[in-house]
Amino acid sequence: MSDSAPRWPHLPVAGLTPMTTLDYPDHLAAVIFLQGCPLRCGYCHNPQMLEPRRAKPDEWAEVEAFLGTRRGLLEGVVFSGGEPTLHADLPLAAARVRALGFKVGLHTAGVYPRRLAAMLPHLDWVGLDVKGPDAHFDAIVGRPGMGAAHRESLAQLLASGITFECRTTVHWRDLDLEDLHCLALDLASQGVERYAIQVARTGQCLDEAYAQPVTTAPSTAELHELVHRLKPAFRRLELRE
Repeated sequence: MSDSAPRWPHLPVAGLTPMTTLDYPDHLAAVIFLQGCPLRCGYCHNPQMLEPRRAKPDEWAEVEAFLGTRRGLLEGVVFSGGEPTLHADLPLAAARVRALGFKVGLHTAGVYPRRLAAMLPHLDWVGLDVKGPDAHFDAIVGRPGMGAAHRESLAQLLASGITFECRTTVHWRDLDLEDLHCLALDLASQGVERYAIQVARTGQCLDEAYAQPVTTAPSTAELHELVHRLKPAFRRLELRE
């Protein structure tokens, strides 16, 4: 009996960025966005990617054909979303990307720790979204129990030896400077060495209220001053405005 043909991953592709230097630090990479996310963050600027759907038969084949034309040009491929770990075939896709010669990165909120664990052998880098302090996490994402799942994922990454950064998208409806300060120091105390603070975009938000100005928002100077004070706590700290 002849061997069966290898199975293509079934992944609903929401978009693809052919080349970026922003989504995988210090690497030239492509980004594959996957459809579907269980979270409902008010500031989400990709609301069109939230609702899950079934993958079409040829979606991954088209992505892999594109990546085949970028061998030798790109260093890495990042899976983003949505929440990419929503999809059971993600490890299969990551293995195929690695087989093409690319490093593999992942953007995740860490809300599926078992699926993240299954991905770890296929990963070279992870960007872990830290939505806020434990006390605010579930309220920010709009679902209970997500903070506990996230903590488990962070513990896995800290024990894994994989290079990763934590990043917090800050909307001043959800957090203030003191919240951010305490969150950063808590992450540093756990062993996080790389941290990025990202100011939320307000041009397109899932919740229209998040597109409105926040009268209690700190000034740019105050935010920069906080980042300056936090820098000694991390090997790498970036403010992305």
